[in-house]
Amino acid sequence: MGQSTMSIIMLVGIIAIMYFLLIRPQRKKEKEIQAMRNSIQVGDEVVTIGGFCGRVVKTKDESLIIQLGADKTKVEIMRWGISRVADESPKHESSEETEAPVKRPSRPKRMKVEPVEEEAAAQEPAAEPAEETSAEETKADEQAPESTEE
Repeated sequence: MGQSTMSIIMLVGIIAIMYFLLIRPQRKKEKEIQAMRNSIQVGDEVVTIGGFCGRVVKTKDESLIIQLGADKTKVEIMRWGISRVADESPKHESSEETEAPVKRPSRPKRMKVEPVEEEAAAQEPAAEPAEETSAEETKADEQAPESTEE
């Protein structure tokens, strides 16, 4: 009898832990999101679940009409399709307008590698140490005339 009561207590404990760690925080988050969606007013900047950004021009019970883009296209969207209300901070907007766009430096074009060099590099083992050449050998190589075909 003692063992069965302990297993029941353990089961109730696990259910309580799952409730406080998983179910309760999820319900709290859902209530916050629902409150945010219900508090949307005309003029608010919103972001939809699909990623569209727009300004609310009309509100209805279950839907909103938002204005998208510069051509002022109006779209009706359900309230549950709103992901978040965009933050409008005057400091953030003014700093974006005054900053000049950042130019990235252009990269040089890559040179084509001849296939002969690739084959030679593949055949040579990479782990060998480089050979050291003496100053005398270097001078002799520089002074030697190159052979030309006539």
